[in-house]
Amino acid sequence: MTALAERWGIHPEHFWLYGRRPERLVRFDEQMDAWNVYGYPEAMEVLGDPGTFSSDTAKLLPMGMDESFTEGDLLQTDPPDHRELRKLVSHAFTPKVVADLEPRITEVTRELLDAVADEESFDLMGSLAYPLPVTVVAELLSIPAADRYLLEKWMRGMTESLGDLSMSDDTAEQERVFEQSMAPMREMLAYLREHTAACRGRRRQDDLLGRLIEARVGGERLTDNHIVNFGKMLLIAGYLTTTMLIGNTVLCLDNYPEQAAKVRADRSLVPGLLEESMRYLSPVAATYRATTREVEVAGQRMEPGKMVLVWYGAANRDERQFTDPHAFDVTRERNAHLGFGRGIHFCLGAPLARMEGRVAMNLLFDRFSEIRTDPERTPVFSPGYDTTGVNVLPVRVTRA
Repeated sequence: MTALAERWGIHPEHFWLYGRRPERLVRFDEQMDAWNVYGYPEAMEVLGDPGTFSSDTAKLLPMGMDESFTEGDLLQTDPPDHRELRKLVSHAFTPKVVADLEPRITEVTRELLDAVADEESFDLMGSLAYPLPVTVVAELLSIPAADRYLLEKWMRGMTESLGDLSMSDDTAEQERVFEQSMAPMREMLAYLREHTAACRGRRRQDDLLGRLIEARVGGERLTDNHIVNFGKMLLIAGYLTTTMLIGNTVLCLDNYPEQAAKVRADRSLVPGLLEESMRYLSPVAATYRATTREVEVAGQRMEPGKMVLVWYGAANRDERQFTDPHAFDVTRERNAHLGFGRGIHFCLGAPLARMEGRVAMNLLFDRFSEIRTDPERTPVFSPGYDTTGVNVLPVRVTRA
């Protein structure tokens, strides 16, 4: 059988998608002026040492970012601030909060699938995978239903623009692309800031936004920037991770029908299916760190002040960690993939993404006895250098 990446031509430069090993586990790219980390143990080493490998990478970007973009952004924060901020946010985003969302997530998924009930062919991403996480996060943040199309418009604008960003471009081109992507980001942040301010003046609501507004640890409350950037993080994580998780999973099952048959015969395999999908086609293919001191990884000496790309996608194909890593196996055991990150920045929304994926896949299986890619329309993949996933996935279905 043709490998999935070869069948669709996904990111030819991402060698791991094509079953190839890295020439070196840690490699410096002179054009990008950045280190690339491909191995699993090496990735774990970087992710486990936030003192040496800082998440505050904005300072290394030629265009920079002001505080309104970064204050309260867990992904850009190091200890000890990260620890305190995560504690504050976790206080409002508890496992019970996530578990209580399942009935509503099921209801939203059913409504979205009802809308294509009479269709033999439709775009899975536009019909289900995009609107599901956006709707869920919007409801968590008490955003009116009439405004949710704005969130999707802004998110699409940001991700499509950032797909053109390359660290190997000259400074002027990086700044142009970055500014293009920041235009919808600024509009979204302005909206969220205005919305948060309005919610502060209302009677307390028992939702995530209300809990974030009221949350206190050590007598401190979150600032508007903290709340706005947490909302931004939830939207981006939901839009990228959950959306692509659903699309990538369907794409994998289409390419490996024998695996699809296993899951349909035994629904207890759905959680394992999602974990294998996260490993095999990691939506967030890479994360970024900045060295704070001279350090050696896999025999390579890194100077301070250098960007480091930790390639989750490549590490998730490391044969030192995974047996037969290029096989897609829904029954894989000991699947400690890095799809949700690792260490202090392990994805706070991972339980929500897993639940949305589980609900979506089970309802898709309930509705359709067969889901295949449409032979007349080709999937469109994310152009982002550091992402792996479908933006458009036309499918043909047979009803159960």
